Amino acid sequence: MINWGIIGCGNVTEVKSGPAFNLIKGSKLMAVMRRNAILAEDYAKRYNVPKFYSKASDLINDKDVNAVYIATPPGHHAGYAIEVIKAGKPVYIEKPMALNYSECLKINKAAEKNKVPVFVAYYRRALPGFLLVKDLIDNLAIGKVRFIIIQLFKSPSYDEITGKPSWRVDPDVSGGGHFFDLACHQLDYLDFLFGPIHKVRSIAVNHSGFYKAEDFVSAEFLFKNNIIGSGTWSFSVPLESGRDTIEIIGDKGSIKFSTFSFESIVLTNESGRQEFINERPAHVQYNLIEKIVQSLNGQGVSPSTGITAARTSHVMDEVVKEYYKGKA
Repeated sequence: MINWGIIGCGNVTEVKSGPAFNLIKGSKLMAVMRRNAILAEDYAKRYNVPKFYSKASDLINDKDVNAVYIATPPGHHAGYAIEVIKAGKPVYIEKPMALNYSECLKINKAAEKNKVPVFVAYYRRALPGFLLVKDLIDNLAIGKVRFIIIQLFKSPSYDEITGKPSWRVDPDVSGGGHFFDLACHQLDYLDFLFGPIHKVRSIAVNHSGFYKAEDFVSAEFLFKNNIIGSGTWSFSVPLESGRDTIEIIGDKGSIKFSTFSFESIVLTNESGRQEFINERPAHVQYNLIEKIVQSLNGQGVSPSTGITAARTSHVMDEVVKEYYKGKA
């Protein structure tokens, strides 16, 4: 039985991940931690979790906890992950894996030294709709892939407009702007489909002035077999201009789908146009957590690890490095 502890039982754990730990065979949520003990106790009572803590070290050293999920903002990932690893326990880390690639390497080095597995919450690697896209590509439904186009446009939040931006756009806490929070899912999924990115060229700027992090990114990247990707991410457009698309074009057709809105997957090739439902699960991390539990129980392999996730952090660092040069 994998008895989990959660460090940082905030919003992401309410629906996306937390409930899944008790729904999967061979898995149980044993303890939760939040710096505010009252909120930790409230979470534990609502989800029938046996134990709660206000100090991470107490949860990490709990003898009844044998695996830990870190769901804090990225600025705390490396420190907590390495502490968990040194305690000899597997760790599952929210995305992005850490503030930057350098921290990812420190986590993976500690894991290798202590012979402890690391997993990261890039759950699209295990979701049925996204696996369908992979199957279509692998089965040459669009022939040989030539290039990929990503477009993610979102409007600023009310808090950002009124000068009260969240930690998600504080580079000291999140690693960067919304690009780090959202584009990481897209870049990691493309790594899953096509392997590591070999070359990056990019421009990052701030258009809105609502916060110091970048809010516009344009990037080009190269995979093996001369597959070329291009992406445009803007987080300061009008609401009406919102967009969430990835289009993969091959020499015999194309596949178009969304990353976050779970719209239908559209395949267009010589046979015509087909749509496939991309259903959003009740708990979007369920499928990946199930694979992690199976991996820990010696019954399978997780598609998302510290090694794969570090590659995504490396690409993100490369994309924004010119923007942050001299800003430290």
